[in-house]
Amino acid sequence: MEKTVAFITLGCKVNQYETNAMIQEFIKNGYKLVEHTEKADIYVINTCTVTNMSDRKSRQMLRRVKHLNPNSVVVATGCYVQVSKKEIEDIEEINIILGNNEKKEIVKYVENYLNDKNRQEEIEDVMYKKEFVDFGDVTYSEKTRAVIKVQDGCDRFCSYCIIPYARGRVRSRKPESIISEIKKIAKNDIKEVVITGIHIASYGKDFKEEYRLIDLLEEINKIEGIKRIRLGSIEPLLITEEFVERLKKLDKICHHFHLSLQSGCDETLKRMNRRYTIEEFKKIVKLLRNAYSDVMLTTDIIVGFPGETEEEFNKTYEFLKEIKFYKTHVFKYSERKGTKAEKMENKIPGEIKERRSQKLIELSDVNEDDYNKKYIGKEVEILFEEEKNGVFQGHTNNYILGKLKVNNNIEKEKIENNIIKVKCIDIGKECIIVE
Repeated sequence: MEKTVAFITLGCKVNQYETNAMIQEFIKNGYKLVEHTEKADIYVINTCTVTNMSDRKSRQMLRRVKHLNPNSVVVATGCYVQVSKKEIEDIEEINIILGNNEKKEIVKYVENYLNDKNRQEEIEDVMYKKEFVDFGDVTYSEKTRAVIKVQDGCDRFCSYCIIPYARGRVRSRKPESIISEIKKIAKNDIKEVVITGIHIASYGKDFKEEYRLIDLLEEINKIEGIKRIRLGSIEPLLITEEFVERLKKLDKICHHFHLSLQSGCDETLKRMNRRYTIEEFKKIVKLLRNAYSDVMLTTDIIVGFPGETEEEFNKTYEFLKEIKFYKTHVFKYSERKGTKAEKMENKIPGEIKERRSQKLIELSDVNEDDYNKKYIGKEVEILFEEEKNGVFQGHTNNYILGKLKVNNNIEKEKIENNIIKVKCIDIGKECIIVE
């Protein structure tokens, strides 16, 4: 009888990409994929550990699935597993424990467990891993865009971040493997690719020969059928004059850049071990805005980092007012065991973090609305992704969400997965309305 497998994925696009790769491994070996809310023979929980909330969610999911089928095999893998082995081992519902580097061999471990019913456990120390674990052609698509994992690991060791310990050092995927996957994606009529990784700015630094992210982007830009190349979150210091000059020549690059700022105050940035100053960041923003008149900049901010005074927070607030990011993703500082920030003094109370968070979110909402209003009456090109309740939605090149009410005379296939020029007539909540 055909065995069934279900997945729950927490966290980032890299985790989502790897889940898709594991799904394909199971399907190749004769398993049937079912929803995680259904009864399944195997449940795989691909965990996240970026915040305390992520840890809690991971534990909840690991315990919950056994109730759907008490006889199921529960597999725990991902970043929380990698850094919290002792906590994971105490969860009795788990049958198999795998680190990040063991994901590719997941079917082998499941089969081993089914044969002898003894708990399987394999967690390699990622800090010593030198080679990128390549799943081959995965073709993981979100609606009409495909996500491509190009590297793993991070060498930056920001003082608040546990991810280098969960993912290890920088390992880059070979360019020929990436190009092969994207060519396959293009043949499947997917028009947009998202370049992702743990720290894509470091792509290629582990290669013997000089080959960096911009070299890879130039190669991808040549692939026939791909219309858009979107970059995932990037380290601000990647943006240099040389990088931007070469990037401007690539007609498929999306004019949206997510620059992880984290704080608008030099003193806080120094404690975070971020390796730039506010003045350097301003120059980076100026480079991009000079290169692309319609550039969209988004960012991440952590509030309530240890030692963040009211004065330091106000510096961040004023800096965000000055830069006018399209959208700011605000995170309240979450203490991670094993990081330098864990041992820092002057921890910020929860109510202060909440107040500061709300203030930045309100500013972000104002910036987004102000920016969207500028598009009223203008034409934009949108890659339409899906239809919900009679409304098509998709994104512009610079990642503004656009919504189009469906006319009964319009054929769905002429809109979905097509880039169409439309006119903005109004703005809605976090979107523009087009016709």
